[in-house]
Amino acid sequence: MERFARLEQMRRMDPYRQATEIYRLSVAYEFPWDFTRALELALYRTYAVPSIGRLLAETAELTERTQKRYDDTSLLLDAVVEHGFGSDQGRTAIRRINQMHRSYDISDDDMRYVLCTFVVMPKRWIDAYGWRRMSRHEIVASVVHYRTLGRHMDIKDIPETYEEFETCLDSYEAAHFAWDEQARRVSDATLDLMASWYPGPLAPLLRTTTLALLDDSLLRAFRYTPPSAATRAWVRRAVRLRGRAVRLLPPRRAPHFARQNWEIKGYPYGYRLADLGTRPVPGVRGCPVRHVAASDTEAG
Repeated sequence: MERFARLEQMRRMDPYRQATEIYRLSVAYEFPWDFTRALELALYRTYAVPSIGRLLAETAELTERTQKRYDDTSLLLDAVVEHGFGSDQGRTAIRRINQMHRSYDISDDDMRYVLCTFVVMPKRWIDAYGWRRMSRHEIVASVVHYRTLGRHMDIKDIPETYEEFETCLDSYEAAHFAWDEQARRVSDATLDLMASWYPGPLAPLLRTTTLALLDDSLLRAFRYTPPSAATRAWVRRAVRLRGRAVRLLPPRRAPHFARQNWEIKGYPYGYRLADLGTRPVPGVRGCPVRHVAASDTEAG
């Protein structure tokens, strides 16, 4: 029963008023590896929307500075999770995110879709591969946490429930996933980055393994040759077996945040949140959204 003690703790909390606290427990204690993989996949699948993939290719952030972009995105998003919306670190991270986004012509629809991936993909991944499924408290807390983030980013018409987030994601992908040569370059660079974290001879195997975890809509959009059915089955079974093994381990005693991930390679001597990310274009300064009070953000 000790393995489920933290789940019982979360069930005694209010998923609306204590959303970020519950989300933090889920991310940093219950599923740190799974959330890392799921959020990687969440960001990766956005490249299959040509307006997003082309923009990332044109900025060269994910083709020439792939590791830095990976690091900065992970660190900025995770600072809000670790420290909360009302903290100095959380406000600094959101200000940097907003400054970067204001530098480019990004539609509200694309922004909303990316937000949807942060809510939907972790649940889908954990339900398929985690050591247990996400509880309703965790799902609601995730929704409230990202609705709050979306408000700070001034995203319009944010879905209100998980089911609405899921519908928004699925319908947007059905309407917008398509082949784009520049988006494919971003995809290839990302796959190369992930392979670079491991010894060189393993690169072809790691690429095949990653492709085996992608759904058909992504493979079609990027025009990748699908792995064989046997390869897909083997890879997915292996990831599920990992989840079953984790279930047998004692619960994590200390939190594990993204800044502790070994995949973060670009800041061996530390970093300042205010220095992360790309720099805004001349003439665009400051954060476009008034930050709500900490008590309001925790209430969602």
